[in-house]
Amino acid sequence: EEIIVHAPYIINLANTIKPETYELAVEFLEKEIIRTAAMGSHIMVLHPGSHVNAGVEAGTAQIIKGLNTVLNQNNDDVYIGKGSEIGRTFEELKAIYDGVDKKDRLRVCFDTCHVNDAGYDLVNHYDEVFAEFDKVIGLDQIAVFHINDSMNPLGAHKDRHANIDKGNIGYETLHRLVHDERFLDVPKILETPWVAVEGTDKKEPPYKEEIAWLLKD
Repeated sequence: EEIIVHAPYIINLANTIKPETYELAVEFLEKEIIRTAAMGSHIMVLHPGSHVNAGVEAGTAQIIKGLNTVLNQNNDDVYIGKGSEIGRTFEELKAIYDGVDKKDRLRVCFDTCHVNDAGYDLVNHYDEVFAEFDKVIGLDQIAVFHINDSMNPLGAHKDRHANIDKGNIGYETLHRLVHDERFLDVPKILETPWVAVEGTDKKEPPYKEEIAWLLKD
């Protein structure tokens, strides 16, 4: 019912060190929005990128500059959902919102692995985490969920996805999120790793089984 586009990782709007990298990011993003709209999609997930040791403040300012450049002259029918090295905390995402002219064009992609690795304890403080997100940004701003377990412990500041119930978040919390009545109409995407086929060197996607497991009542 809804096509979600993920922008290429080559886009790094946060780069203040190499002007050519930033200019490429702006140009590429403009084209990606046009392609997204042409496909009939309204949501594009974007990792704004890394500040390359220039600092979060400088990187955030550069992201805001790039988003304003693109959004002020591009298709109003496509929303951009964000999450990256910059944007790990809800406050960092809010800072981007505050600086962008067309705030109504922004949304959030809520990735369970990213959130865990950023230090938000979904396992033990599920309600509190979403209450904080609602206070800082607003639950209505979540356009898509990425449902992943995490290989790393809470607050590790990594981004290593694990298969469902094979990481530090666990099945119970992810199942709770999938069935949360507040988010039933929000698209949810698995980004879990492929798994080894026993007795062979092959790997295969586990999505059919994981989705069926998560959808169980």
